[in-house]
Amino acid sequence: MQLCYIDLVPKSVTSSFRISETLRLRLEATARQLGQRKNWVINRALEEYLAKTHRAALAREARRQSLVASRVTTADERFWARQAAAEDWK
Repeated sequence: MQLCYIDLVPKSVTSSFRISETLRLRLEATARQLGQRKNWVINRALEEYLAKTHRAALAREARRQSLVASRVTTADERFWARQAAAEDWK
């Protein structure tokens, strides 16, 4: 009989980063309050931040596409259109 194991838990890797003393103390206090390890708190915070950043990027792109579809020109687009005007080139 052969057994086949499927690894459903993603492998973790070690990362090294620097944080301020104040942030370290806040991290330790939060981990204690939650009854979790610091690594757990860091992972949850990072996952939440990245998800929030991704949602914000999607919202910006949706807004851009909406403006393009409605043919609205933003102030930035008008500025760069004037800068790119080829009539003044010599």
